[in-house]
Amino acid sequence: MPVVSIDGKKKEFLGSLYREGKLWVMQGEELVRWDHDFPFLATGKVTPFGIYDLKLNTGFMAIGNSSETSEFAVNSIGMWWNWRGRYDYPGATQLLVLSDCGGGCSYRTHLFKQELQKLANRTGLTIRIAHYPPGCSKWNRIEHRLFPHITRSLQGTVFETHEQVAALMERAKTETGLKVKAYLNLGEYATGTKVGEEYLAKMPAIYDAELPDFNYSFVPEAHWNNWSDHLSLN
Repeated sequence: MPVVSIDGKKKEFLGSLYREGKLWVMQGEELVRWDHDFPFLATGKVTPFGIYDLKLNTGFMAIGNSSETSEFAVNSIGMWWNWRGRYDYPGATQLLVLSDCGGGCSYRTHLFKQELQKLANRTGLTIRIAHYPPGCSKWNRIEHRLFPHITRSLQGTVFETHEQVAALMERAKTETGLKVKAYLNLGEYATGTKVGEEYLAKMPAIYDAELPDFNYSFVPEAHWNNWSDHLSLN
């Protein structure tokens, strides 16, 4: 069973704005940029979302230009499965996702659960979610195994396009063999989207006996009859 650690990374801005770090340039070449990173000076926004495969030591970065919503997060997981996961794990029927408990992946967000059910239906995977409780996000593997190396690969660079950011992220690597792929997940993901009462009334999930708020699973709709004794309404 594949196990991935997910989280949203710090948002960045496009344009000639101040960024931490140093960058080597050719002699006589000069980089001119603002000494602050005020959003109104930016020409665009970069919203990175990461998926880290614990077994294969590979990173997948989805790069958006909108908000980090539940739809964006789950669509990014779907991109990872379509372009990497199903080839790395051709016989997989289940997926374990380790996540923080805030942001677009909040355990309190009905929309996150609705989108996960849709993903389970599309992929045929039973998706199990394990949230780190509040204050424990530092134990999320992606925070140590992927994001620091992504940050290092981006230091000092002026971002001009999303494609450039993706190329820079793919330079991240370690002596232990980390490899990173980055893809664009552009599009408008609106904040404030609500889950309909009709969907809430029929959205089943399997909750663990221990810490059920943080540990639950979604079964593909085609398999609901086999799990009817375990399903409970959200």
